Amino acid sequence: MTIPKYDEMMLPLLKLLGDGQEHHQRDLANQIADHFQLTDAERNLMLPSTQSTYVRNRQGWAGFHLRKAGLAELSSKATLRITPAGAELLRHPPAKIDRQFLTQFAPFKAFMAEQKQRGQAAALTKASNSLASGGDEEEATPQERIDAAFTELRETLVADLLAKLATVDPFRFEQVVLDLLVAMGYGGSRKEAAAVTQKTGDEGIDGVINEDRLGLDVIYIQAKRWKGSVGRPEIQNFVGALAGKKAAKGIFLTTSSFHDNAREYASGLHQKVILVDGRRLAELMIEHGIGVAEEHAYLVKKIDSDYFDEN
Repeated sequence: MTIPKYDEMMLPLLKLLGDGQEHHQRDLANQIADHFQLTDAERNLMLPSTQSTYVRNRQGWAGFHLRKAGLAELSSKATLRITPAGAELLRHPPAKIDRQFLTQFAPFKAFMAEQKQRGQAAALTKASNSLASGGDEEEATPQERIDAAFTELRETLVADLLAKLATVDPFRFEQVVLDLLVAMGYGGSRKEAAAVTQKTGDEGIDGVINEDRLGLDVIYIQAKRWKGSVGRPEIQNFVGALAGKKAAKGIFLTTSSFHDNAREYASGLHQKVILVDGRRLAELMIEHGIGVAEEHAYLVKKIDSDYFDEN
């Protein structure tokens, strides 16, 4: 099964709190996963931009909504427990609890009104409007919406980088690759790395870079702007060039992709040959800040439970 939405977790979560005890958030996430009989893969699936799992994140937002409706509360030890209102609701539990159901509770209505008035949560306002028109609200959590927007922006940047790389001249492309490898820790400084790469440039090799600043080993580089898929013959030619240099390590970078027969061939070599396609190249450039600039940074904070647990 798929991981339940946070609104689908609300009623099971409230029932777990129905014993009147204090429950730590981590324990509740595991109990929710047990309730829905989630697989290990579903339990451990991580959000792209955080160290939290989808289950833990959605369970946390389910608890947040229950708290805003006055059905649950945080204890002094940052654990979750049921309130008298929550216990009263469980005497005659509904078929489900969702955001529309919670609008009958004065604390939740006040919370929604406050958010709408302040204009600090467009997503909550949109949800409120949807509920007012009878819509079925099954949106992702705020963290998931942030991750989705981040992924969309990243995908756009990857596409833009590949389009840009396709227009630069071959020499400039090799310089981009050099800058990237230096940023990744190869070759020492750019001046040191450039001095090494200038020593080659023929016989099927575009460049050479030290694996470390002391030059204990070298890596041979083939960097090609390519339109079609790179196949096995191109990799064989590169391996032949490596053999001519008595080299054991090489990196073949391209702005396009590799055919399956190229990857299969490279995986069976006794030399260490790494294939970096256009997408991976763009991702590495983003990761190491090559050809990209930071436009905005959003810092999302959460409660530090350990701080409040200190004596």
